[in-house]
Amino acid sequence: MTDLVCYYRDGCHLCEELAALLHRRWPEQAERVEWRDVDRRDEWREAYGQRVPVLLAGTQTICSLAPDPERLAQYFGDMVNPL
Repeated sequence: MTDLVCYYRDGCHLCEELAALLHRRWPEQAERVEWRDVDRRDEWREAYGQRVPVLLAGTQTICSLAPDPERLAQYFGDMVNPL
C-alpha cells in the first residue's frame, strides 16, 4: 500500500478542513496519513509551504491548496460517512 503524507501548516483552516474531511469520510485512510508540518523543516517549507494542504500518495498528488472531496473519492472510493 502506498504511503500517504499530508503537508500542512498549524493554524491553516484549509489544512484543518482536509483533516476533518478525511477523518469523517475516510477514517481508515486518515489513520494511514503521516502528518508533516511544513514549518518544521526548510525543505518541506520550500517544496510545499505555498500550497498547503498537500496530500500525497507516494509521488502522486491527491489534492493541494484545498480539500477536494471529488478527487479524494476518486482515490479512496466510497465515503464511509457521506453527509
